[in-house]
Amino acid sequence: MRELAVPAVIVTPHEANLSDPVFDNAASDPAHAAFSVRRDGVWTDVSAKEFADDVTALAKGLIASGIAAGDRIALMSKTSYEWTLVDYAIWTAGAVTVPIYETSSLEQVQWILSDSGAVAAVVETEAHAELVKGAAPDAPDVRQLWQIDGDGLEELRAAGADVDDDAVTERRQATNTDSPCSIIYTSGTTGRPKGCELTHGNLLFDIGNAIPGLSELFNKQGSTLLFLPLAHVFARLIQCGAVQTGARLGHTADVKNLIADLAGFKPTFLLSVPRVFEKVYNASKQKAHADGKGKIFDAAEDTAIAYSEALDGSGPGLALKVKHTLFDKLVYSKLRAALGGQCHSAVSGGAPLGARLGHFFRGIGLTVYEGYGLTETSAASTVNLRDSVKIGTVGKPLPGVSVRIADDGEILLKGPHIMRGYWRNDDATREVLSADGWLHSGDLGELDDDGFLRITGRKKEIIVTAGGKNVAPSVLEDRLRAHPLVSQCMAVGDQQPFIGCLVTIDPDAFPAWKTANGKPADATVGDLSEDPDLRASIQAAVDEANRSVSSAEAIKKFRILAVDFTQEGGELTPKLSLKRSVVLKQYAEDVTKLYAR
Repeated sequence: MRELAVPAVIVTPHEANLSDPVFDNAASDPAHAAFSVRRDGVWTDVSAKEFADDVTALAKGLIASGIAAGDRIALMSKTSYEWTLVDYAIWTAGAVTVPIYETSSLEQVQWILSDSGAVAAVVETEAHAELVKGAAPDAPDVRQLWQIDGDGLEELRAAGADVDDDAVTERRQATNTDSPCSIIYTSGTTGRPKGCELTHGNLLFDIGNAIPGLSELFNKQGSTLLFLPLAHVFARLIQCGAVQTGARLGHTADVKNLIADLAGFKPTFLLSVPRVFEKVYNASKQKAHADGKGKIFDAAEDTAIAYSEALDGSGPGLALKVKHTLFDKLVYSKLRAALGGQCHSAVSGGAPLGARLGHFFRGIGLTVYEGYGLTETSAASTVNLRDSVKIGTVGKPLPGVSVRIADDGEILLKGPHIMRGYWRNDDATREVLSADGWLHSGDLGELDDDGFLRITGRKKEIIVTAGGKNVAPSVLEDRLRAHPLVSQCMAVGDQQPFIGCLVTIDPDAFPAWKTANGKPADATVGDLSEDPDLRASIQAAVDEANRSVSSAEAIKKFRILAVDFTQEGGELTPKLSLKRSVVLKQYAEDVTKLYAR
């Protein structure tokens, strides 16, 4: 058993709460551009004072509508300025936000509304409103509903017109670090989602102890464009960090037009999950090869990785510096320009990025700070910080956090960022949270001699072959998804003689592959799933992935599926994690064929 504890650098005053920075910023620098909002295709700044005034107006409306301190209010919307605005208005009124993913089904909405005991809901669209109304029989406590793209926010502002500022101040000042701020329901990769009860103190601790080590990101000159769902704790933490430090914050939910949005917004740093970085890398490489510049890109890629690796040693030599400068003009500057031209850093979480991609992005001038945490830990527990980076790891424990590796390899976490418990579910809380405050993460990892954490798998996902070999599938899957043709994959083989894998093809990469390999333009993945050339391409990716594991852990056979895994299909969570039980059920016949004699 190994354990590492890092002293806290920030101690949050008991009387503090998450709404304080909104009003502190408005008082100290009212004209500062706290947000940029895209209106009629143009990014328009919103000042710190304008934001505080808007938050206050909505908070007054909530108070006038009978919302009491501690009441739960559901918030269902895509990532937008209005999401952040309503979130802070709820906190300012002393209430508790219950996020719901905008892609949630009626059954999920019913469960979250009923389990949380929400008394009201703010939704974005008419379709969302219909879901809430459809859930009414199971959620009788919901007595009010406001629709953002209708007149819902205007109704709230009008309702609060006669509420004085003192009433808002009283609500705010009655909220402290012990007050609940949010009940965030887990993605539900297994079983029904559980509500993690987080307090103002949980998030304030996490923000306060992470920001000093990421000060080049979180400052008044910094800016970021959020595109991940704010219903997820990771994006929520970045939102709160930006508001607290005055970093300009923008929102977009239209990932298909993300490149155009980045060009207009020009962020200095990004927040993303590894799959997005994989897609950026794969798309760039594929385009270069399609344009006949594949050799240049490959050489630039090798140089970027070598340059980044040298930074961890004695530094790059003269020859490597010259090559790096050349490729910066030819390749790297164009990649950075695609991100808006000013982006120098990124924060990544949700799954390991992998050392190769980490070095690639740092080598092109975009340092990716990988971190690790759970909804139950208010997002971050460990993170690579400016002066303490080791690519291929998820960093050291945040100041104030303790990490312990149990005898079976499970990661245990302790600190003021740990949730109060699962809402109305004491049995589930006791299963993961010990009496002395250690949270059992369910993830497997190891602490190296320098105190950096590596994630090696998930306890419940370990595959035990018929020969008794324990295999962590994430190692193979992360490497396999790095191939441009691979969209998603899932290793299988529990109680089977060898490891097999289900593979889906990236729909963006497939057309170019067909052209390059002389296949009919109208051929589908299903048409070509047994095509020798397509199988040879995937076999090459499998061979590369197998290099990271022993022979007993290697993928011996694979099947190419006709369709991709998606959120809509039920195979992926909103943060793009695999729902393994769903995949095994939906593709049971394909798994059976892998092991047919």
